[in-house]
Amino acid sequence: MFIDYLPPLLADYLPGWMFLLLTFLLMLGFPVTFTLLGTALTFAVIGLDLAFFDLLPLRLWGIMQNSTFIAVPLFVFMGLMLEKSGLAESLLETMGLLFKKVHGGLAVSVVVVGALLGASTGIVGATVVTMGLLSVPVMLNHGYAKSLATGTVAASGTLGQIIPPSIILVLLGDILGVSVGDLFLGAVIPGLILVGLYISYILFISKIKPEQAPTVKDNDKPYDKAFLWQVVKTLVPTLGLMFAVLGSIFMGIATPTESGAMGAVGALVLAAFHGRLNIEVVRQVSQTTTKLTSMVFIILVGANAFGLVFRGMGGDMVIRDFLENLDFVGWQVLLTVMVLVFILGFFLDFIEICFIHIPILAPIIADYGYNPLWFGILFAINLQTSFMTPPFGFSLFFLKGVCPPQIRTMDIYRGVIPFVAIQIFTLLLVALWPQIVTWLPAMAYGE
Repeated sequence: MFIDYLPPLLADYLPGWMFLLLTFLLMLGFPVTFTLLGTALTFAVIGLDLAFFDLLPLRLWGIMQNSTFIAVPLFVFMGLMLEKSGLAESLLETMGLLFKKVHGGLAVSVVVVGALLGASTGIVGATVVTMGLLSVPVMLNHGYAKSLATGTVAASGTLGQIIPPSIILVLLGDILGVSVGDLFLGAVIPGLILVGLYISYILFISKIKPEQAPTVKDNDKPYDKAFLWQVVKTLVPTLGLMFAVLGSIFMGIATPTESGAMGAVGALVLAAFHGRLNIEVVRQVSQTTTKLTSMVFIILVGANAFGLVFRGMGGDMVIRDFLENLDFVGWQVLLTVMVLVFILGFFLDFIEICFIHIPILAPIIADYGYNPLWFGILFAINLQTSFMTPPFGFSLFFLKGVCPPQIRTMDIYRGVIPFVAIQIFTLLLVALWPQIVTWLPAMAYGE
């Protein structure tokens, strides 16, 4: 093997060099799957016998037999159908009218709709782009400050990382060996805390600076029967679908896969109920769902090849030995991992981090006695914070691409900073009081 001819500095730390090369190539923008497979093959030739790859088909077959992953395209289809059929726009309009006489009411409605839409898609880019296109021009037209409008949209668009049914929680469940239903339950309270703090901040700013968040123009229209019917027609079916999907999981009636199928069918029914269902919408939603699902699973194939080679060369032991030599206690190791994930979130998509880095880091965290359920939620909140932190946050770039020309990048940065502070505060709450995550799952099982 080529490793016999390498100097000790390279040979002894070959897994570390593999990990660094992969991260560097991904940051340069090379295609994820080809980078994973190419790096794995290159280092397998250097440090292992190629016969080692005989194990890869067995690993991929195990993934193919995992029925939990079927929930991914089903939840994506549900969210895209709610978006493409125009139901998201109807939700925003209705919520805006509901809070029209409240300073900051339009921003509050953006948070609520962002939470609902984000929960159903779980894809940060899709939610931020949709909310940006729908709500930023409307908020500016009603006199909202640029920073508050953009900050609200950027923060609301990332809520899908933590609020169930989130795609990232489905993927994390298999990687961490934790029930997806438990992760959904554990994420409920942190998600509600974030939504509550976002709304509280908006109402506070609207109180002390009402000029930044005025009431909706032409708000003298009465709350008559026609308006109430519009609210019922728009909100009740959509909320009913979300409660049915989550409730069936929480009560043990359905698995995440079965509830995902119910959600997909329910989204079709809602689109038909609102007269928005047609062949073109179904075609667009099906195409986008296929593309997103294919992207997730082809990255999963590459990540498994990478993980196989990395562990085959003893990479997990190298990282564990490195942390032990630092003589860190448990909380210091956790802090190191969280900082690493936060930085990676600036440059890599959550799917890449989830499939590549978490399988390596999670066992180390477990060795220090931390609850994997709690760690999974902590990881999701941390990554959500990274995606909206200036200057590299993904959601900020997505939002800038769809904002009106008068919105500058600095407007978005200024607007999102208070929401980042809220995220960090929530992250600290969950880190210091794990019961915020574990209490609801324990209650569900009568523990």
